[in-house]
Amino acid sequence: MARQLTQLRCYSTRGDIFNSIITKCTIAAHNGPLLNTTYALKDNIVTQDFLTTAASHALYNYQSPFDATVVKLLFENGATCIGKANLDEFGMGSSNLNSYYGAVINPFNEQAVPGGSSGGSAAAVSGKIASFSIGTDTGGSIRLPASYCNVFGFKPTYGRISRWGVIPYAQTLDTVGIISDNVDLVERVYDVLNVEDQKDPTSLPQSVRDSMNTTDQLSQLTFGIPSHFLFDEVSDQVRSTWIEVMEHLIDLGHKIKFISAKAIRKALPVYYTIATSEAASNLARYDGTRYGYTSNPVNVNDHPMELIFKNRTESLGPEVRRRILLGNYTLSSKSGDHYAKATELREKLTRELSSVFKMEHPLLQDSYNEQGCDLIISPTAMDVAPTVQESTTKNAENLINEYINDIFTVPVSLAGLPAISVPFNGIGIQLVGQYGDDKLVLHAAKLIK
Repeated sequence: MARQLTQLRCYSTRGDIFNSIITKCTIAAHNGPLLNTTYALKDNIVTQDFLTTAASHALYNYQSPFDATVVKLLFENGATCIGKANLDEFGMGSSNLNSYYGAVINPFNEQAVPGGSSGGSAAAVSGKIASFSIGTDTGGSIRLPASYCNVFGFKPTYGRISRWGVIPYAQTLDTVGIISDNVDLVERVYDVLNVEDQKDPTSLPQSVRDSMNTTDQLSQLTFGIPSHFLFDEVSDQVRSTWIEVMEHLIDLGHKIKFISAKAIRKALPVYYTIATSEAASNLARYDGTRYGYTSNPVNVNDHPMELIFKNRTESLGPEVRRRILLGNYTLSSKSGDHYAKATELREKLTRELSSVFKMEHPLLQDSYNEQGCDLIISPTAMDVAPTVQESTTKNAENLINEYINDIFTVPVSLAGLPAISVPFNGIGIQLVGQYGDDKLVLHAAKLIK
């Protein structure tokens, strides 16, 4: 523990990996499956004893009156929290450069970005500061940083792990997940957190959970390659690694086949329409009138709306403001049908993706294919992590690359499917399972670790 705290302080002075440093560790339980493990907690998950800022000046000096459910469960099962991990402000970004508290250094490659938005969570694990980290994944925010930092990043089925106490970005997409350099530890943490929580209305009931735990540990798996994932923009290094992993699986006796899900092509615009609309609604509460940042000095003659405008303008970063504007436009009377259309396309994509698996979707009738696959296999990202210089140069090409780099992760988030990014020769390979088939995803990750 002392060694990890020393490393924590060292990295904090170099790259602001954590927003707040826990110099005196929380006392963990005396027994439990996670005894003697340490973890970093993404700072958009509330804690009663420490500040929670979501890496935003809007939540300056905010301290929650309660612990998130995941924090309570981890404490009860023996894990020790060593710090709150940095992130892109309110979870919006894919580089972890959009934080009020500064950029995060990528321990795997210090010239490259760590990925976002859970960049601090991934860096804490990659830098050997914590045994595992807890983050959130909205459109790839655990899997992408895990890929860039060369660690495992697991996004469970939507509804498996409680969201109670998570500061929302987009509530129909936000999923609590796990990052570690040890996939067995990922599974142990998942087993602790995979429980029904009646405080979270999106938490899956126990009856549904019981019906989903049906997949056997198969000796011969069929991995599907979506034909609509064969983009020319995939880098040679990523493509060759993808092929190498598939050859490795074939050598182990597994099968590879092509599958089709045309709706994948529309995933990015659907995602950004839904996510920004929900963000605009969720972030409307941060006005500085009850908690968080308040503009100083305050002119007592200002109209309340003028004060709120000033508070939000001064406390929210440019990327957050951009997404709020986009979301408000989408929800406006002139374009409100865009959100409805995006929701309709999301349902179509969910059904198409679910229909490529052999196992039936537990919540959708006739959403399976006996001749389909057990898992989908793809890269996690189009390319290796871009350099910090590339990410801070805001030309059209770099902005487009940042947008399309989520193409492999976003469809999975829209459908609520379980997925893991597995490190292989410095490249992240994504495995995706049917809704509820989380254990199979974790089992398969061990085949290529």
